[in-house]
Amino acid sequence: MKGDRNVEQNDYRFDDFLKDVHPAYQAFVRQTNDTLLENGYKMKMEMAKSGFVVSYLDAKTKRTILNFVFRKSGLVIRIYGEHVNGYLEFMETLPDMLAKTIDSAPVCKRLVNPLTCNSRCPMGYDFVMKGKHHQKCRYSGFMFPIDDESVPYIEAFIANELRERSV
Repeated sequence: MKGDRNVEQNDYRFDDFLKDVHPAYQAFVRQTNDTLLENGYKMKMEMAKSGFVVSYLDAKTKRTILNFVFRKSGLVIRIYGEHVNGYLEFMETLPDMLAKTIDSAPVCKRLVNPLTCNSRCPMGYDFVMKGKHHQKCRYSGFMFPIDDESVPYIEAFIANELRERSV
């Protein structure tokens, strides 16, 4: 990937990150990477305390669509669902496990009361899912574990967000 204009240059390579991903999910991670690069997103890799953080930014707007992040529990994905209200029908199909992850995510303080959070913090997401009103922080509202049950829904979530961002 050296020299690829969609990859921010540093000492890290995508394959270094991929080696740390459980073998069962490497194909999913590689396919997600390829899809985002093909759609004009730029990959940025950093090292954090718990491992690699791989982010994908729109080359034009510099807005992040997702991060892969290692936690003690394993690999998770943070999706920045800025256009969630454009695919609420899909959100209704999420299995209970993913819906509970969203339910338990922190509330966006800026949405509830703009004076209680840093004014430079981007506001989170305000949407209705499964009959419940959500106001979720953009950094944890759509943060899902990578596992056998979640992968198909994560793929669909990303596809929906990509579609909405391209409109």
